[in-house]
Amino acid sequence: MAEKANQAEVEATDATTVDAPVVSEAKANPEKFLSDFNWHNYQEGIDEVDDQQLKEFEKLVAENFVDTLDDEVVTGTVVHISDRDAIIDINAKSEGVISLNEFRYNPDLKVGDKVEVLIDVREDATGQLVLSHRKARVIKAWDRVNKAHETGEIVNGFVKCRTKGGMIVDVFGIEAFLPGSQIDVKPIRDYDQYVNKTMEFKVVKINHEFKNVVVSHKALIEADIEEQKKEIIGQLEKGQVLEGVVKNITSYGVFIDLGGVDGLVHITDLSWSRINHPNEIVELDQKLNVVILDFDENKSRIQLGLKQLSKHPWEALADTVKVGDKVKGKVVVIADYGAFIEVADGVEGLIHVSEMSWSTHLRSAQDFVSVGDEVEAVILTLDREDRKMSLGIKQLTADPWTDITTKYPLGSKHTGVVRNFTNFGVFVELEEGIDGLIYISDLSWTKKIKHPSEFCAVGDKLDVIVLELDVEGRKLSLGHKQTTENPWDKYETDFALETVHTAEISEIVDKGATVEFNEDIVAFVPSRHLEKEDGSKLKKGDSAEFKIIEFNKEFKRVVASHTAIFKAEEVANVKAAVKKAATAAAEAKPTLGDANDALQALKDKMDGKTTKAKK
Repeated sequence: MAEKANQAEVEATDATTVDAPVVSEAKANPEKFLSDFNWHNYQEGIDEVDDQQLKEFEKLVAENFVDTLDDEVVTGTVVHISDRDAIIDINAKSEGVISLNEFRYNPDLKVGDKVEVLIDVREDATGQLVLSHRKARVIKAWDRVNKAHETGEIVNGFVKCRTKGGMIVDVFGIEAFLPGSQIDVKPIRDYDQYVNKTMEFKVVKINHEFKNVVVSHKALIEADIEEQKKEIIGQLEKGQVLEGVVKNITSYGVFIDLGGVDGLVHITDLSWSRINHPNEIVELDQKLNVVILDFDENKSRIQLGLKQLSKHPWEALADTVKVGDKVKGKVVVIADYGAFIEVADGVEGLIHVSEMSWSTHLRSAQDFVSVGDEVEAVILTLDREDRKMSLGIKQLTADPWTDITTKYPLGSKHTGVVRNFTNFGVFVELEEGIDGLIYISDLSWTKKIKHPSEFCAVGDKLDVIVLELDVEGRKLSLGHKQTTENPWDKYETDFALETVHTAEISEIVDKGATVEFNEDIVAFVPSRHLEKEDGSKLKKGDSAEFKIIEFNKEFKRVVASHTAIFKAEEVANVKAAVKKAATAAAEAKPTLGDANDALQALKDKMDGKTTKAKK
């Protein structure tokens, strides 16, 4: 503290010593003092500089120093490179230091190179100038990208890596997106082949809000291709053969690149033979010749053909092939109505399902053959002009109807398999190709069947009797009930009219009830015949005696009555009483006179009545 006080006294003494002569001079000659007083030095604190010297100084500053404003991009010179940093001179008060990481894209950086830098901070806490090359590149890059987008300028970019849907490209230090559809005019199957390559691009879209850039390589070649396309389209003619490259393969055909123009070879025009997929014939990037089949008015849709360049297989079919010949082939297609057999490359014949078996019941072609099977068949029809051929398999075996009368004579008994039903009967297969029909009325002697499915199921075995045989119409009528005796022949005696049987009321039905005498005989009892002797009616479950009042063997109809039981007894009693009275009357016959008297009395009575009526 003492040292600071002594220093202050010395400074005060020095000031007094300096100022004292001035004050005394001003007091001595104030006018001269004012006229010679240097007001510039008094206000600025420095000696006034000559204007010429000032201009020369400003010139030197302009030539050798830059205005180091923050966030400004300037050009600097590399003056030194260390292991980690590069020293950059931008003609400022001091030099800047930039990490070599910002120059990774330029491994050949050397002293003397000019580089663009951004002045981050003119002077940090240590007085050092802070520069950034990376930020300068980004700013300049956006300027160049925007300019390229506006002018359509072609730019170079480095493909860095793949990404979802495309590639990442470095353009002027900015990561731009290259969509997969914009790489080339043809579909790209291997994206990796473009990684780490430098290519030319066109900036097609910029999103300033999200700082996104989209580039396209396809746009550069489309213009050239469009010119080629116009030239090619102008020369297209039907029937013209051109060389092309397989560009894309689909399930329905192949797209061929004809040199900028695409054409489609439909799957049916690839091969005379039937194929499942185009890749059985061609492969990607394959070169091949195709013929122009057709195109639209604008020639934008071109239909091409490949098989038309070779001779049609039907034309190469040997003249010796004729109807009745046996041929071998492979099943290529199966439909519900039949199967297509390829008997030679590109030559197919149809085996209709009806020609696969002698059987007449409906079946599917899949029951006989499968795709890929090698089969033998007989040519049934052959039309070379329309290129159609029908084949048959069943013709390879004998027709079972040839000796039908010997194998299945009338009245003979056989066992068959139920194949299918109709509303009126059952089809039974006796052997492959021999089907017979059992009418619903010939299924059972006793059961009333509404539909055959109530009696049997498909696949069941049934014993049958041959009832009718139509060789020409290939029809066989069978019976199942005929394999057993008709129980109604016996029931006709057991349940004859007026016979009495005891049973229970099974069901109360409309207009009456039913009574089951056994498993075959179900009788109907009309309502009026349900009345008991006391006037009440029988109910379900009541047991009583019934008299048969109707029996129809043909229609299997039985009608019974309980009421007829006791009413028959009354009639018998009445008849007996009448007979007894008649006998007594006969024993006590009147004499002739008595009879005459009675007759006379009756006459008189009648005459009396007549007279009375006249009065």
